[in-house]
Amino acid sequence: MVSASSPPSKEMEAKSDQKWVENGPSRNAKWWYSTFHTVTAMIGAGVLSLPYAMAYLGWVPGTLILFLTWCLTLNSMWQMIQLHECVPGTRFDRYIDLGRHAFGPKLGPWIVLPQQLIVQVGCNIVYMVTGGKCLKKFMEIACTNCTQLKQSWWIVIFGGIHFLLSQLPNFNSVAGVSLAAAVMSLSYSTISWVACLARGRVDNVSYAYKQTSSTDLMFRIFNALGQISFAFAGHAVTLEIQATIPSTPEKPSKIPMWRGAIGAYFINAICYFPLALVGYWTFGRDVEDNVLMEFEKPAWLIASANLMVFIHVVGSYQVYAMPVFDLIERSMVKRLNFPPGLSLRLVARSAFVAFTLFVGVTFPFFGDLLGFFGGFGFAPTSYFLPSVMWLIIKKPKRFSINWFINWGSIYVGVCIMLVSTIGGLRNIVADSSTYKFYT
Repeated sequence: MVSASSPPSKEMEAKSDQKWVENGPSRNAKWWYSTFHTVTAMIGAGVLSLPYAMAYLGWVPGTLILFLTWCLTLNSMWQMIQLHECVPGTRFDRYIDLGRHAFGPKLGPWIVLPQQLIVQVGCNIVYMVTGGKCLKKFMEIACTNCTQLKQSWWIVIFGGIHFLLSQLPNFNSVAGVSLAAAVMSLSYSTISWVACLARGRVDNVSYAYKQTSSTDLMFRIFNALGQISFAFAGHAVTLEIQATIPSTPEKPSKIPMWRGAIGAYFINAICYFPLALVGYWTFGRDVEDNVLMEFEKPAWLIASANLMVFIHVVGSYQVYAMPVFDLIERSMVKRLNFPPGLSLRLVARSAFVAFTLFVGVTFPFFGDLLGFFGGFGFAPTSYFLPSVMWLIIKKPKRFSINWFINWGSIYVGVCIMLVSTIGGLRNIVADSSTYKFYT
């Protein structure tokens, strides 16, 4: 007989680990959780680059493209929400689970997982850069007599915060951080366009295309399309957010999740459109790739806005990192027999934070990173992968309105992916030739 004090057998430990791997997410979130999680995931660094994208696209094309992407991505988010429980009794809690159902157990992960990881890891790298830049700007304004650190050190400080926050176990545990981030996103977006409006148009403002070679202009336009696609990147974590909402036959999770998504897209609209249009109106073709960098006074207002951006990207980093943490930890438990718990989180999550920190410090090309990641990763997950899966699973009637909308989203998404990836990569190469690393 085994005594009560005997240690658990290896078989019992294995069963415990397997149960941990198979356990789904906590499902006690409210519908408004999905609103601020989606706002935090979607409205981030990209909103500050929208006037810069407008400078390369122009008034009419830029406005039309921004509106078209808003409509297309709202439709694709609705599709993902509907597909979350498209099989009775089954919930596709992760993007990869839906991919397996749509494309098959072998092909699905190869189609979906690389794109999703590009979005999540790419966002976290860009947020490292953005957080460090905004914290640096805040300290320069708030403490003019202080010894100023190099930008790389501020990125390191931002990364240090996430070594601590990354130990929070799941999505619901970062709800407070995400809520604060969502409030900050609305606040700094409003501050940015109101400050532009109060300043008025700069002297000799020009809305003509920049004086550059036709080749360079073409690549910059490609990059601008990537920046706009980056601004609608929240789809990569939509299913993971919906997975935290309870669901019953009488009230499936798609009802509260869609309500939360509508709220998120309303907030998205009142953040994106005024800032893109007013920012471009104020500075014209010479606007910076981060519009907040244009302002020097009133000092307290600009310092506050930069601090808000910093707080927001702290939350955004965690929202995008949580699914990556889940993937890494499950892989370590399955393949390396690593016991779940605090030690697993310390190893797996700290390693991921360190990786994104290293890349962010090494390649802080803010606008170009947005364009490159926006095209290569965000266009598929936000535009055409949901439409492809909808066509496969739902099989809408050929030549119906729904059929045309989905094929239109696919064509637009593929075009954005190709041109913005090329433009972003070319601009990274061009800018790196004049950049001093680790400054």
